[in-house]
Amino acid sequence: VQLQASGGGLVRTAGSLRLSCVVSGSISRINAMGWHRQAPGKQRELVARITNDGSTYYSDSVKGRFTLSRDIAKSTVYLQMNSLEPEDTAVYSCYAYNGWTTYWGQGTQVTVSS
Repeated sequence: VQLQASGGGLVRTAGSLRLSCVVSGSISRINAMGWHRQAPGKQRELVARITNDGSTYYSDSVKGRFTLSRDIAKSTVYLQMNSLEPEDTAVYSCYAYNGWTTYWGQGTQVTVSS
C-alpha cells in the first residue's frame, strides 16, 4: 500500500486548504483512512478518520471546520480545512489501516499565519 499526499501550504488565519491523499497498491482490505498531524513539540494527533461504511470521526479541535471525504473511484480521501487557525500549523500525514497494519504517506506542511 502506498499513499501520496498533497495540498499543504501557507495560508492566513481564516483561510482554507484542501489536502488530498491517493492510495494505491493492495487496497482491498483497507477499512479506514484519515489524517494525523504533528506540530513542533507536540504529540501526534488524529485529526479525522473515515471508515469503509462512511462513518467519520473528527477531533474536537477541528470539528465543524474540517471535512473529510472520499472518492472511491479515485482511491482518494480529501481533508477540506476551513477557518484555519495558527494552532492548525503542523505536518499533516495521511494513513490507511487494513486491520493489522497502518500505512503512512509522506507528511505535508500546513502553516497558518496570524
